[in-house]
Amino acid sequence: MHKKIGLLLIAIMVLISSLFGCTKKDTTDLKPTISKEENDNEDKKMQEDVKENNENLINNEDDNNTNKADDLMQSPLSGIYAPKEKVLRRPVAVMYDNHPEARWQSGISQAEIVYEFLVEGNYTRYMALFLMNEPELIGPVRSARPYFITALLEYDPVYVRCGGSEAAKSDVKKLKIADIDALTSSKKVFWRYNKTGKRKPHDLYTSMEVIRRTQKERKYRLKGNFESFEFNKEDLDLDGIQANTVKIEYFKNNTTKYVYDKENRVYKRYKDGKIHIDELDKSIVTAKNIIIQRANTKVIDSYGRLAINLVGKGKGIYITNGKAIDIVWEKKTRRSKTMYFDLSGNEIKLNPGNTWIQVVKPNTKVII
Repeated sequence: MHKKIGLLLIAIMVLISSLFGCTKKDTTDLKPTISKEENDNEDKKMQEDVKENNENLINNEDDNNTNKADDLMQSPLSGIYAPKEKVLRRPVAVMYDNHPEARWQSGISQAEIVYEFLVEGNYTRYMALFLMNEPELIGPVRSARPYFITALLEYDPVYVRCGGSEAAKSDVKKLKIADIDALTSSKKVFWRYNKTGKRKPHDLYTSMEVIRRTQKERKYRLKGNFESFEFNKEDLDLDGIQANTVKIEYFKNNTTKYVYDKENRVYKRYKDGKIHIDELDKSIVTAKNIIIQRANTKVIDSYGRLAINLVGKGKGIYITNGKAIDIVWEKKTRRSKTMYFDLSGNEIKLNPGNTWIQVVKPNTKVII
């Protein structure tokens, strides 16, 4: 009996040992493991996820850039890209005083096109065209002449001036120009600015903010209707003569000079031997493109007022990036655009940037 009980206990112990041994083995077999192939696949998936995320970031950035580019538009005056709302509006043409006692001018470096014309007294006067930029102080503002109006008709601008010759005032009325004249505007539109020591009549100023507001108040059309210049897609050099210095002798004591800045690929401007400075921010006035336009000129009255014939044909010079070529110009009607051609008859394309148009007599001395 005792022997049977002993054998039974031994059998039970063996059974229990066998069961525990199996449990241990099963646990070991069920322990989670990852093969090298599975690990490589996991790493590959992670890399693909990172790549996808990066591509999404790039695509989003590209979308943002595309949207930003879509908001930009090339200015028809300078070929420079700017926000659409600043390009799809009407240009503003400002008459700038250039009497020696009026210098220097405020805001003129922000103009996209500037004309320099002779006026009576052996002086010159500027007409500056603005579209993209909004100088906070503009002046000194001066009076109109008929040939300035002939030039501005090409751009359909709002015209900012202070009076003018009788012929010019008649033109403004007859041609229904969007006119903002200091003589008929309040002191909120034009004011005397004496902080630089100027005196009447060389101290009359305004601002682009005020001009744009006045344009709306007077219900002048907000968008311009005119033909753009042609511009190169990239900054290109001319196949012409070297033109590192350009000097225009209007008179012996009235000269305009440009000196090429090779590093910045623009011309620094000098007036009567002095570097031309913008009164507003003290920056040097520069030009990317220079057009010298020769036009028949004659004195028409005892005050020395001039008639400058801008309708017809004539000769000229186009200068950019340190090179110059001879050109011809043609303007068929007073309202039509002045076309500039090289001597092979191809319309010239300007480099993107601002342009100074120097209108001179046929015999004016130009030294290059």
